[in-house]
Amino acid sequence: MILDKEHLRRNLDEVIWRIEEARISVSEHHIVQLVGVGKYTEIENIATLYELGQRAFGENQVQQLAQRMDALDELPLQWHMIGSLQKNKINKLIDLRPFLLQSLDSIELAEELNKKLEAKAQKMNALLQINAADEATKSGVPTEQAYDIYQQIKESCPNINLKGVMTIGAHSEDTKVIQKSFEDTYAVFDKVQKEGATICSMGMSGDFELAIKCGSNLVRVGSALFKS
Repeated sequence: MILDKEHLRRNLDEVIWRIEEARISVSEHHIVQLVGVGKYTEIENIATLYELGQRAFGENQVQQLAQRMDALDELPLQWHMIGSLQKNKINKLIDLRPFLLQSLDSIELAEELNKKLEAKAQKMNALLQINAADEATKSGVPTEQAYDIYQQIKESCPNINLKGVMTIGAHSEDTKVIQKSFEDTYAVFDKVQKEGATICSMGMSGDFELAIKCGSNLVRVGSALFKS
């Protein structure tokens, strides 16, 4: 559904206000980036949000990312790949040159990606995805192995610039369980931050305020931005 500009402005203002409130409760110096997730919305709505000042957008599938980057080619947008990356789509993603791959979810994927980046003489910024709630339905590395895997990728995959970590909050009605998944991820970020990592991507439409209070500095928001 294509939403009118004023409607999108209200949605964006509300999300930014909520981010601000959560951010200031942590520290006035805590900066949080908003990435709009376009998965279920029309290209026109993304273009309108750009007019309203939103610059960073994420897609879950390489195919959709390609279509949208192409359709909005004239706009200086910052594109993020946030969904699971299948190995047969690696070359396509490399050719798209996204700003950030947020979902590097295994050492095997990292090695395959590095090999193909090397062949194309390219580099890619990425986040290590952590399965902090240890849920079978989610991809990502286990929390207790995350730091070691992060180091391993840094050492063995020179064409990948690791910028930090990403997680999807626990799928639970219990706020404490969700909070723990964010805190556990932040603990890994805290370690890698000392070595130059800058991005801790946690929080979506339903839980981004909690994620920010746990230290997130990048939130991925879709439905709250595009609600009708």
